[in-house]
Amino acid sequence: MNRKTRVRFAPSPTGPLHMGGVRTALYNYLYAKQRGGDFILRIEDTDSQRFVPGAEEYIIEALAWCGILPDEGVERGKMAEQISERHPHAPYRQSQRRAIYRKYAEELVNKGFAYYAFDTSERLESLRKDAESGGGAFTYNYQVRSSLDNSLNMTKDECEARLLQEKHWVVRFKMPENRVVKMTDMIRGEIEVNTNTLDDKVLWKVADELPTYHLANVVDDHLMEISDVIRGEEWLPSLPLHYLLYEAFGWEDTRPNFAHLSLLLKPDGKGKLSKRDGDRLGFPVFPLEWRSPEGDISHGYREDGYFPEAFINMLAFLGWNPGTEQEIFSLEELVNAFSIERVIKSGAKFNPEKAKWFNQEYMRSREIDKIASEFALILSEKGISRDFEYIKRVCSLVRERAVFVKELWDLADYFFVAPTEYDQTVKAKFWQAETPEILNSVKEFLSRIEPFDKESIEHPLSQYIKENGWQMGSVMNSLRICLVGASKGPSVADIMALIGKEESLKRVERGISA
Repeated sequence: MNRKTRVRFAPSPTGPLHMGGVRTALYNYLYAKQRGGDFILRIEDTDSQRFVPGAEEYIIEALAWCGILPDEGVERGKMAEQISERHPHAPYRQSQRRAIYRKYAEELVNKGFAYYAFDTSERLESLRKDAESGGGAFTYNYQVRSSLDNSLNMTKDECEARLLQEKHWVVRFKMPENRVVKMTDMIRGEIEVNTNTLDDKVLWKVADELPTYHLANVVDDHLMEISDVIRGEEWLPSLPLHYLLYEAFGWEDTRPNFAHLSLLLKPDGKGKLSKRDGDRLGFPVFPLEWRSPEGDISHGYREDGYFPEAFINMLAFLGWNPGTEQEIFSLEELVNAFSIERVIKSGAKFNPEKAKWFNQEYMRSREIDKIASEFALILSEKGISRDFEYIKRVCSLVRERAVFVKELWDLADYFFVAPTEYDQTVKAKFWQAETPEILNSVKEFLSRIEPFDKESIEHPLSQYIKENGWQMGSVMNSLRICLVGASKGPSVADIMALIGKEESLKRVERGISA
């Protein structure tokens, strides 16, 4: 059956979006765009107890920063009802779709695929403790359901009376006995699971009149005409239930294709990458800075100075490769190159140094106007105002050595402020008794150069030093100390040409007497 590709990213607003979640969104986006399809953003907020204020807004802003823009779904600052005319599948928050789910839960009961369960939380907890004391684990499944408090064990009249009187019953899926569920995963291939290993999951709860993930997920994917579900491997154990739900509803013909992505692993490869690992090793795990309701602050890639293009490029390679030597891809190039078949099954180890490498590559190739504009903001915060063309020239000279724009100040401060201190270790290495006399002679030579540009300075100055029999390294490094105050920066000719003749001569004179 040919149908339009429609994928969805469906995070829960329970906190900041982890970089693993961004990767899931990215792979969904690339998969859809390559096929001319749609990328939908849906917020799965049925777990009211874990809801965190601001998390939804964070998710929307993070995806926007990354350039992963939805074709449909929840939008920044808009209620879903406001966009329903443009997007007929709205609303996209599950909490706003609560009226939809009950009828589907009851449909399953009426068809014999689900049942009402009235067991109290206290009773279930007691059963769990009893099982644990015997070295086992309690599972609500085909083996025990006939002895528990549910509609399978009571008359229709008794059940209907309790449905009206009680406010803590749930709908559970009736897992078939001893059946092998055969499934296909686009990444992992063929999978088989026996239903005897599975429990009767809760699908809907009367207490809050909300579905659990399993029912809402399947119903929404069906109603939103989702063709492919690409999600994290933590949902792989739920796949048999979801297959059976599609079957129970009679939706096998429109059941989506499934792909379950591997975990992002710690740098040492031992376990899932967590915020704690980032805090311990000094790198962010969230795309943007996050301020929790309690006031805790977590670093973000944006605030740490990463370019969104570099962040996305890095994430794409955590679990996928194009099969070529190319590593730098624009988002458009990723769309063209991406293949779900080349996504790996095993976990992808995160390398924070590789993340910096990607950013440095973008630093070197990014439009110089963008680099200069960002650096100009940093200069402004320091009370420094210079001509934009001058700032661009500075950035062009030093950006090769920078990983982040914020590092440009440490690399180029001397282009804006004359040194007042001089690195004594470097000075001791090159400065000799005759150095002041030599530098005075060099200063006189430089004063006669016109025009004062790199080409007019570089070769003539080298020739002048050679003709006088001076040591090239000693003279040039002594000049650098006067101009910069340290052993850093591009060529001496580049520095002098940019700061100008008058400033260059002043600095040499000041350096001689320092």
